[in-house]
Amino acid sequence: MKWKPPSNWKVIETLDGHAAGEPLRLITKGLPDIPGNTILQKRQYFRQHFDVIRTGLMWEPRGHADMYGAVITDPVTEDGDFGVFFLHNEGYSTMCGHAIIALAKMTLDTGMVEKNEDNPELKMDTPAGRVKATAFRKNGKVRRVSFLNVPSFVYLKDQQIQVPDLGWVNYDIGFGGAFYAFCQAEELDVLLKPEHFHRLIFLGRSIKKAVMDSVDIKHPLEKELGFLYGTIITGPPEKKSNHSRNVCVFADGEVDRSPTGTGVSARAAIHYSKGEIKKGETLVIESIIGTEFKVSVKDVTKLGPYTAVIPEVTGEASITGKHRFYFDPDDLLKKGFILR
Repeated sequence: MKWKPPSNWKVIETLDGHAAGEPLRLITKGLPDIPGNTILQKRQYFRQHFDVIRTGLMWEPRGHADMYGAVITDPVTEDGDFGVFFLHNEGYSTMCGHAIIALAKMTLDTGMVEKNEDNPELKMDTPAGRVKATAFRKNGKVRRVSFLNVPSFVYLKDQQIQVPDLGWVNYDIGFGGAFYAFCQAEELDVLLKPEHFHRLIFLGRSIKKAVMDSVDIKHPLEKELGFLYGTIITGPPEKKSNHSRNVCVFADGEVDRSPTGTGVSARAAIHYSKGEIKKGETLVIESIIGTEFKVSVKDVTKLGPYTAVIPEVTGEASITGKHRFYFDPDDLLKKGFILR
């Protein structure tokens, strides 16, 4: 085909993949340099000047209500391999575990980042801080990825809140790169299965709103990280050898297809604080579709007034395609639209 888009059309190229079923659309071409001395400053610049690209790529007709994305930037540290911030249907994430796993796979397997070791380490600068990922190769291909997450801690424990149409709900709040409210599926009379997908969205949204309306959430070091990102509902595993299953409902009713890297990190902090796991112990946690992440407590530290753990999360990712998207300035829907 000889057709080419007119010169006034914006052209964005992406590499798409997934980690444990959760999509990642990585923008690889079409963006100018994004200024800023920190990743939060770069993210703010993108939000102010290029948010139409986020909506255009995450929302329909190019994406869907549960699409997830990432923008790679120059690193903001001397030894960083690259910087990254994350996109979704509602806006921007503070950190994203499944994206870290997918990024390691995508950047190394395609040669975007060149490292020749069998188990190369990637140092990523994220909005929540430095994240180190190790990729494990076999026959030159990344088979699995482990990453050391940011310090994760319990913000509130053994809380109760009254939620409209649900009554009193027990919850904890934990931080694993983002803040989540954690509830039990049994208490909410819901199954963590695809057939309860819409019920889970309703529950996640309702609980998130109620907690946001009643709890002031503050990160001890960074003001921009101080907000409730989502609700995670936990329950028993399908596979008896696994620890548990959970479903994360985040942003504007998005359902994570993976077990949620930042979510299992926060869970590690919660379980550690309750004496339910020890340093070095590994939990295998399932997603709504049965995919798995492993999480363990690698170390214990302090973050402001909080006792925090350094979680290690392990999972697998795959590349699904390359895309070239066009933005026709005359398209009335160029900004995209969302149906939930």
